[in-house]
Amino acid sequence: MKTKFRYLPYLIFSVVSVFGQEKEKSVSPNWNLSPELNFYFIPDDFFIIPVFKADNKKVHLEARYNYEDRETFSGWIGYNMSGGKNFTYTITPMLGGVVGRTDGVAVGLEMTLAYKRIELYSESEYLLDAHATEDNYFYIWSDLTYSPSENFWFGISTQRTKVYQTDFDMQRGLLIGFAWKWLEVTTFAYNLGHHDDTFFILSLSSEF
Repeated sequence: MKTKFRYLPYLIFSVVSVFGQEKEKSVSPNWNLSPELNFYFIPDDFFIIPVFKADNKKVHLEARYNYEDRETFSGWIGYNMSGGKNFTYTITPMLGGVVGRTDGVAVGLEMTLAYKRIELYSESEYLLDAHATEDNYFYIWSDLTYSPSENFWFGISTQRTKVYQTDFDMQRGLLIGFAWKWLEVTTFAYNLGHHDDTFFILSLSSEF
């Protein structure tokens, strides 16, 4: 285990440095760019899920790796719908292609609902496998959070994924996060109290 993690601090430092350099560059005001890295610390294993999102008004573009399956890339295009005042919403239906250890097409939905300091975020998809219908799969990740301040939040999280399977069909956990300048850091702990199935995620994200 130690040999797998000894280069992790250097990797995190490099990622943070790159994000900071990108933040300082001039970016077209029409585009909102959101890079994200999710570090999975699971029993006897470790992997990273990078996600990159780009939004221009109604247009949503997204790229993922290791999300639908290990060593698998997916590219997405979606349509943003948003509105509200006290209660706000952003809903993005998407269509994607998947290639790698798993091949296919997918339909997805990303959604954020917020009321005052409470926010529900959910991303889901249904994958249609190109080789076998029995490998079709439904993915979902949902977070319900409360923010005492703009730079701090905590809550509960659930997810169902194929990249890491346990005895639970739906993984359940807790999350806590904070924002520092342009960087957001969120930690997740799933299946607490079940030693063999407990795992953790460290998520680093930014917007510019």
